[in-house]
Amino acid sequence: MGRGKSNDPKDVKRKEKTKMQLKRRIGCFDGVSFIIGSIVGAGIFVSPTGVLKHSLLNVGVALTIWTASGLVSLMGSLCYAELGTALPFSGGEYSHIKRGLGSLPAFVFIWTSTFTKPASNAARALLFAEYATQPFYGICPAPEVLKKCLALAVLWSLGILNGRSVKLATWVQVVFTLLKMMALSVIAVGGIVLLVGGRKENLARFEDMFGSEMPNASQIAEAFFQGLYAYGGWWSLNYMAEMKNPSRNIPLTVMTAVPSVIVFYLLVNISYLTVLTPKEIVSSVAVAVTWADRVIPSVAWIIPLSVAISIFGALNSSMFTLGRLSYAGSQSGHLPVLISMLNVHTYTPAPALIFSTTIASIFIIPSDLIMLTNYFGFSAWLMIGLTCASLIVLRYREPNLHRPYKVFLPVPFVMVAMSFFLVLAPIVWSPNMQYFYAFLFMLGSLIVYLPFVHFKLHFAFFDKITCYLQLLLEVSPADGSDESKCE
Repeated sequence: MGRGKSNDPKDVKRKEKTKMQLKRRIGCFDGVSFIIGSIVGAGIFVSPTGVLKHSLLNVGVALTIWTASGLVSLMGSLCYAELGTALPFSGGEYSHIKRGLGSLPAFVFIWTSTFTKPASNAARALLFAEYATQPFYGICPAPEVLKKCLALAVLWSLGILNGRSVKLATWVQVVFTLLKMMALSVIAVGGIVLLVGGRKENLARFEDMFGSEMPNASQIAEAFFQGLYAYGGWWSLNYMAEMKNPSRNIPLTVMTAVPSVIVFYLLVNISYLTVLTPKEIVSSVAVAVTWADRVIPSVAWIIPLSVAISIFGALNSSMFTLGRLSYAGSQSGHLPVLISMLNVHTYTPAPALIFSTTIASIFIIPSDLIMLTNYFGFSAWLMIGLTCASLIVLRYREPNLHRPYKVFLPVPFVMVAMSFFLVLAPIVWSPNMQYFYAFLFMLGSLIVYLPFVHFKLHFAFFDKITCYLQLLLEVSPADGSDESKCE
């Protein structure tokens, strides 16, 4: 009599534990922390002046744009929630573009992201180093070498942390998100108290909010750009294949996190306007620091510390998601196979994290090159537009795909239109050769795609290098393909 398969639940559970796959360890509260941590960086603390400046110091217009920017971000996050619940894979936008539009657009996305996202992380690390070291040097600038060394140390510390343990990385994210929200709460509550106090100078800015000069369409668009930039990061949850019960938790997390940020941003801006005049806000390098000097001078040092904490939390979240992007791209054959492997002890994409952290470290060295990443800002909205277009394509091409959550169909059409407007507007209004170079860089992905992906050109010596690094890093190929669900 032959031996059948064991149906013992303990045996089944043991086999599941041994599978080399990303493990679902992120709950709803952790997901909220990741989204808020990704969105709230240094911007709201340091310089929310762009919206007010391009609104021509019109308080009513500025607050309207902050609200509208938040609602656009919420619409985008609801589109991503449908894709994330229907296709709960690692890789976020990359996986959805690949499923909806095909391999080539997905490769262009990962080619661009492989350089621009680590460069953005390098910029955050340098900004963290700036705020962490400046208190020790007073009015004198901190040495560049010190800032770069500290930035490298932070990058690699977070890279190792995320490579060692998802649970620990999640814990760090929760703690730093709570700390930054406490700092925002201090500013928000302080403004409410001053408003309730009813002092004339505090209420003056709100008595006739739309009374000053109205900006034209171009200026409103520029202000809108600034507002949307401050909300950047709402797309991060779709990179987390480790989300528990994604059908329920992804929509719940998105609809909790993004509206919370909208409310906090409005309250913080109202607080700034309660204490400072619009001209003072626009002329301030760090609005939150100026606010603290006026309202809580004895403990004003809390705000620069909060900025550093906020940047650290945003950097941790960004590194977590970037590792999953590289991992998903490698599983699809768009990056070297080593990057798709998981650590045999921790089930984390350690090679992907090493890969992205190494590229970010290279950008730290010539820090002036990071300014070039500003010209790739349009590429982020191009990819958001392609992702929302993928949702529309999949609605019609795969109508029977199980969708635990479905967004109202006009919403992705609005997001596609909005995205391509945001891509074309800066190029049309302020044409610059750097935009042309950025497009050339994106098209340069074809030089790599055709031989190595389409025609599958392969060099045998890469296998030997991969084998050696696999033993060195103690990593193993993941079970299943990129489109297999996590355990």
